[in-house]
Amino acid sequence: MRHDLPSHGHPARTVTRRLAWLAIGLAAATLTVIQVTRHGAGALALAVTLAIAPDLTMLVGASRKLARGQLAPTAVPFYNAANRVWGPLVLLAAGAVWPGSAALLAGGLAWLAHVGLDRGLGFGLRNPAGFQRG
Repeated sequence: MRHDLPSHGHPARTVTRRLAWLAIGLAAATLTVIQVTRHGAGALALAVTLAIAPDLTMLVGASRKLARGQLAPTAVPFYNAANRVWGPLVLLAAGAVWPGSAALLAGGLAWLAHVGLDRGLGFGLRNPAGFQRG
């Protein structure tokens, strides 16, 4: 068994998956900019908030006693929930059916951009101990 390859899957599939997430993230970021440009301050405020909010969950239980790359185990459920695709998809669906909801669309797109770019760059969900899942 080769130890230089990820043990969690075929390397070509891993690269393909990361490139797909990167494409989703870049497309969502582009659409966020278009949405904010068209709809102004309210859309901008929600987009900026939801673009950074998933990373703010890392502050829950922050400690210097953690290993390098480890997230506090108390923060893991919050981090994983904020870094799943379901939240942004719910906002996008709500924005699509609710008249005058440009801010929801911008926020959902920004959040989706965050998730897509994180996954594309190799930052995924965490295991219960706080380390990146394999």
